[in-house]
Amino acid sequence: MVSIPYLPCVFKLNEDLTAFNMSEPLTYGDLKSMCGIVAIVSQERPVNQNSLNAAVASLDHRGPDGRGTWTAPHGRTSLGHARLSIIDLQTGDQPIANEDERVWIVANGEFYDYERTQDELEKDGHRLRTRSDSEIALHLYEDLGTECVHQLRGEYAFTIWDERNQNLLAVRDRYGVKPLFYAVHDGALYVASEMKALFAAGVPARWDPESAYYGIGLRRQDRTPFLGVHSVPPGHLLLANRDGHRLIQYWDVEYPVRSEERRDVSDEEYVEEFRSLLDEAVRIRLRADVPVGCYLSGGLDSCGVLGMASLHRSDPIRAFTLSFEHADYDEGPIAEEMAAKAGAEFVSIPIRQDDLADNFSDSVYHAEAVSQNAHSVAKFVLSRAVRDAGFKVVITGEGADEILAGYPHFRQDMLLHDNDGQNPDEIEGLLKQLNESNKVSQGLLMSQYDGPGSALLNRLLPQQPAYFGTLFSRLERMEPLFQKDFFQPAEGTDWCTFLLSGLNLEGKVKGRSPVHQALYLWSKTSLPEYVLTVLGDRMEMAHSIEGRVPFLDHKLGEFVNQTPVNMKIRGMTEKFILREATKHVLTDTVYRRPKHPFISPPASKEPDNPKLGILIQDTLRSKVVDSVPFLDGKAVRNLVDSLDSMEPQQRFGIDSDLMILLCTVFMHERLGVAS
Repeated sequence: MVSIPYLPCVFKLNEDLTAFNMSEPLTYGDLKSMCGIVAIVSQERPVNQNSLNAAVASLDHRGPDGRGTWTAPHGRTSLGHARLSIIDLQTGDQPIANEDERVWIVANGEFYDYERTQDELEKDGHRLRTRSDSEIALHLYEDLGTECVHQLRGEYAFTIWDERNQNLLAVRDRYGVKPLFYAVHDGALYVASEMKALFAAGVPARWDPESAYYGIGLRRQDRTPFLGVHSVPPGHLLLANRDGHRLIQYWDVEYPVRSEERRDVSDEEYVEEFRSLLDEAVRIRLRADVPVGCYLSGGLDSCGVLGMASLHRSDPIRAFTLSFEHADYDEGPIAEEMAAKAGAEFVSIPIRQDDLADNFSDSVYHAEAVSQNAHSVAKFVLSRAVRDAGFKVVITGEGADEILAGYPHFRQDMLLHDNDGQNPDEIEGLLKQLNESNKVSQGLLMSQYDGPGSALLNRLLPQQPAYFGTLFSRLERMEPLFQKDFFQPAEGTDWCTFLLSGLNLEGKVKGRSPVHQALYLWSKTSLPEYVLTVLGDRMEMAHSIEGRVPFLDHKLGEFVNQTPVNMKIRGMTEKFILREATKHVLTDTVYRRPKHPFISPPASKEPDNPKLGILIQDTLRSKVVDSVPFLDGKAVRNLVDSLDSMEPQQRFGIDSDLMILLCTVFMHERLGVAS
């Protein structure tokens, strides 16, 4: 646990800154709601109320059930809130003030185990205005200052204005489930749930040359593609007053150095503890004043969550499953079998390839990020169908692969680097088996990267994570599509430097198992800025759906991080501990099934999806491409012209490139980015 200074914070404003008791029966409670939040703190002049209202209005999709604003008497600080009512439907409007109305909060997300905290606060003399979980953060801040963050459990982003001390506190949850962005512009600090709210408030939307050049394919937890717009990293808080602002880390993912790994715990003990923690994480996320559904694929993660959840519900859970037209990508039959075992109400949502084309632009607008596959669009369509079915809350399986090394490239790391005493021929055979284990994952595994920046990378990370090969090779492949004069990298700057800058490799990576090294780096890049964005919060909240992620409960994560690699990967079996812990609630099919990534059929695979292919052709040949300052329109059109002459496997290999280009163009157009 990191100790955090209370008050004050003094830094110059600079655009370059970068005991839960389950003995009680499960009942619906008074949790708050998923929402959108805005805060504006101006140095000199009053906050423009039209700008505040425009920012809140831009988040209507996150909170269609109501809007609320508050401005300090001096006029230089304002808070805004767009509400999605899920819990405490009568008294949970925000912003919420403390007893003397000198401290105010707007919050997005859920704080679990809040009722115990409410009781303790009332015993200490606090008078609660609501029965909302959001209010506990307000009063904990009164009592503990910024140390309040250590008392919170859940998925959240919130902002507190302390009028007494003229301080702003903005906090993002430990894993970054909920988004939070900030920018300094024209003498004011802006904070919001989405970047479009910052733009609506008056922050200019301009491409950041370095982030655009490097960051279209690389994802850093503190950077966005836009100049002067930053993301509050997971496990961080932002402190600000009239003299400035700074970021402070209050939590981090921790893996043991190899010499400190425990070897005196049996498999059975690890599995039992994991089962207990997962059970608790699922149960507390079933609480709401509205119906709670479940996203269900044919994978171990969502099936395990559904199975555990069904043990705590007397009524059938509604389980929503996407069904693709292409048989290799369709998990509908496996999910239906699982739903039957769990006693769930199975709902199949067929998605056609035309649906992906029709919703592509809208999904990018809400994601505010590029996607390497149309699976993000599929989640967008799924969430809309769930909303239309009358649901506001779903539990999901996101995060399991990230804490349990579920992706094939983590197994590749194990085979390449955690292989002491193994026969080299056997390792080679297992690597081949891994790459050919299912059709969807074929071609996703890369050899160690040896392109630009690889010398530095190999010095910093001698046992390079396998997924770096995919990332850097894609960027090397796409570099000819970038304008040469848009960004001239400083001498010694490269993709590796950009991605790893700011990470504590010496303190958090060195000396750990290679798989744990890769997991740590994944948690700092692809988890918050890809998985939890284009496959999580942004696609769900586009349709006012709150996604709850039991696998990213920090108590569960802290336990899993301390377990040995062989509890995560056992031979060729991924997520071993989860598989064993949930075996009693799984079908035999799911229990024995290898990892099947959630991927949409490739866009370039014509004639399977002609409409998406046409969208690629029409968009990447359009004049909009020429208006994106870092794209070379001629080079992009030449790539599109060459598609017809490519072999199918070659076209499959550049499918992610086409998706990234398509997303970039739509981001530029839909978010109104200056050319």
